[in-house]
Amino acid sequence: MGLREEIVSQNDVALGISKHVLLTEGNISDSVVSPLSIQLVLGLIAVGSKGPTLDQLLSFLKSKSNDHLISFFSELVSVVFADGSANGGPLFSFANGVWVDKSLSLKPSFKEILEDLYRAGCNEVDFQTKAVEVTNEVNAWAEKETNGLIKEVLPSGSVDNATRLIFANALYFRGAWNEKFDESTTKDYDFYLLNGSSVHVPFMTSNKNQFIRAFDGFKVLRLPYEQGEDERRFFTYFFLPDAKDGLPALVEKVGSESGFLDHHLPQQKVEVGEFRIPRFKVSFGFEASKTLKGLGLVLPFSDKGDLTEMVDSSFSQNLYVSSIFQNPSSK
Repeated sequence: MGLREEIVSQNDVALGISKHVLLTEGNISDSVVSPLSIQLVLGLIAVGSKGPTLDQLLSFLKSKSNDHLISFFSELVSVVFADGSANGGPLFSFANGVWVDKSLSLKPSFKEILEDLYRAGCNEVDFQTKAVEVTNEVNAWAEKETNGLIKEVLPSGSVDNATRLIFANALYFRGAWNEKFDESTTKDYDFYLLNGSSVHVPFMTSNKNQFIRAFDGFKVLRLPYEQGEDERRFFTYFFLPDAKDGLPALVEKVGSESGFLDHHLPQQKVEVGEFRIPRFKVSFGFEASKTLKGLGLVLPFSDKGDLTEMVDSSFSQNLYVSSIFQNPSSK
């Protein structure tokens, strides 16, 4: 499997996770999810697993082997997640951290992946007597790495004396759209809710041509970010159903068709009439393990799972993933 095929596969995985979260956990309310962060964590768990557990992870991630996953995530971390602010591109802060109980010793091969590929700093802690302190330490780390955007990645009580290892991922992106909206043209319009009602909210407006493409039942808008001398190109995409109650059906469609994004993105500017986008700020937290188990990934979260490639200890036989928390936000 080449890099391009791996990208298509991981896009399918990401959209499948997003669909399940939005249709169940989020209930199509104001929700935001970072499936790529979940995929990074699952890729790391795959490196530390073997047997049926590894097979299930690879099947879920639509990848042929750990080598393919490692190659893909290595490219992702070193190229896509690199900070471009010095070259006039978006500010990107990507950080990983590991907190491991002092009773365990990470296997050299697993630690090498953590440090070299994931660029994760490893911290030895005592979960037996200082679980609360470790929780506070991880949350303080996440707040620092996201410029204060995420203040609590671990809920109170999520860490106890049975915890043996924590892997934390923090991703912060800040960019300016290529064509900024004039604040003086912001006006209030009706925003329609799924229950049939509407609310009056501020909308950003513009009379410029836009990257828009219409499909059967929905439209797609692309807003490019300022690039400067950064060779990478970043965009925000908005998917808008034609029907006021059409969001659940659109989410189902986007998350079910393989290679959907390759065939449904606008490539050229067109003239538009009335054009407006609501100003928004979304914060949403959920426990992703339930979502993943609902999608068929169960062994890593069971005492029948095999995560013996993570730690060099007899305790490795009892290791399993208890929780995966996500607290993403967007504005």
